[in-house]
Amino acid sequence: MSDETKTETVATAGATVASGSKLTNAQKARIERNQAKAQKLREAKLVSHPYKNITNKGNSGEEQIGQANAIIKVQGTKYIDSGGGFLLEQPVLPITGKTANGDAAEATAAILDDAIAIPVVYEECLDCGDQYADSYLFNNFGHSVCDKCRDTEERHSLITRTEAKAEYLLKDCDFDKREPKLRYISRKNPHNVRWGEMKLYLHLQVLKRAMEVWGSEEELTRQHELREDKREVGKARKYNKQMKELRMEVRSSLFTKKTSVVHQHEFGEDTYNEEEDNYTHSCLSCPYTETYEKM
Repeated sequence: MSDETKTETVATAGATVASGSKLTNAQKARIERNQAKAQKLREAKLVSHPYKNITNKGNSGEEQIGQANAIIKVQGTKYIDSGGGFLLEQPVLPITGKTANGDAAEATAAILDDAIAIPVVYEECLDCGDQYADSYLFNNFGHSVCDKCRDTEERHSLITRTEAKAEYLLKDCDFDKREPKLRYISRKNPHNVRWGEMKLYLHLQVLKRAMEVWGSEEELTRQHELREDKREVGKARKYNKQMKELRMEVRSSLFTKKTSVVHQHEFGEDTYNEEEDNYTHSCLSCPYTETYEKM
């Protein structure tokens, strides 16, 4: 039996009692039980659905929700019971007003918007001059270029740390200690996953750092030539050393081989050991001793 049917049954029974009809004691007790049950259901319905307590329309013509009974205060913060098993995590501020009797009472609480107004800082693109709020190059490398102007093939290409050190003759301190430190992104090594992660730098920033270290492209080119000359000298020196060793091995007349006289033992008389049944003799020119058995 639904709540509305029970309420109608209770109302009909009450009208019958008012009309003066004779009821038994069992019927009267049943009517009283139904009335108490209907009252409890009505109270539970109001508590579990606080938003159904709709007040009169305001001046704007819109219905206002009565939330005075749905506000719960937890650790100094007021929440609204939605009736669905959770609380609306929105702070509320009480608005004090006066009732018709003139007593101060807490009126409908005004819900504040919990969104925080964060000012958006717009950056200006170095290529097109447009302003943007988010960019891949700016977030990862601090280079102020929007995503529309990003050129991943040429201008804004990436270079690994190893390639940058070989091409621009930079050291680790030029990447990590020289201010401002160069920013990078980490990626797994495509050659072998078990190796360390690659550090990818923006090619433009690496070139700028190389110009800070060497001063100009001509100086960088001269340093490359000097290192190439040193590399050639080292190769020639290594080649000459290997050729000299090969000649020494093939033509023994080109060098004097140092030889040493092999020691020959000169043993004295044999000594018989009765306990172990063996013989022992010692070298006359060195402390070497040899133990043996005779067949």
